[in-house]
Amino acid sequence: MQYPIFQSVVNKINSLLNKRNINVVKFKTWEESRINAAGLEIVIDLKDSTNHLKRLDINFDWDSFREANLANQLNGTDKHPMLKEKHLTEVNISPSIDVELVWHFDERKSQPNQTNGDTNYRIEKASEWMDRVSKEVNELLISDDIITRWHLEIDGDSHGKYLTAINLISYFQFPMTNLESLNEVNEFVSRKLTHLLYKANRIIKIADSSVSVVAA
Repeated sequence: MQYPIFQSVVNKINSLLNKRNINVVKFKTWEESRINAAGLEIVIDLKDSTNHLKRLDINFDWDSFREANLANQLNGTDKHPMLKEKHLTEVNISPSIDVELVWHFDERKSQPNQTNGDTNYRIEKASEWMDRVSKEVNELLISDDIITRWHLEIDGDSHGKYLTAINLISYFQFPMTNLESLNEVNEFVSRKLTHLLYKANRIIKIADSSVSVVAA
């Protein structure tokens, strides 16, 4: 990977996750030179630890402009290769790391298996617990000033409509403007990952307790 600072962040995250009792089934970095972007994909299996969720995805997004800007900001990174690229260093941006959390619900356990004759019955019953989850999640994350939304996919059968995918997605952004060294970057990442995992676990508990309709 051509992103030394981000690679250090990835190594820190990997080290922190290895110290926790978390079932990580995917930990993969990616890089796309055409769009000057890089990232980290983490998948945590939740099937054995929850009743109604399958997995949690955590996606960290980065790019060359933020890498170069942060290298220019930190002490001890004056030999960073991207500082030689004027098209990167001349872009005036504030370095920040973007994180997407995606909770994947088990659609079979989160809506009725049968209908009561109403073609929208299964979706309407699922929407009741989703409304409760949205309210509690918004209250939990109000201090984070983030965006949270649902992603739903709908199909149909002889009994009417049903959900084939139920995902809750939250977008976090953490500014890194006041950091002065790579050690401070790693300490910052450690704090934010702890924050994310705490909020993720709270949301998992909210979601599990709110899904009142279980498939027969």
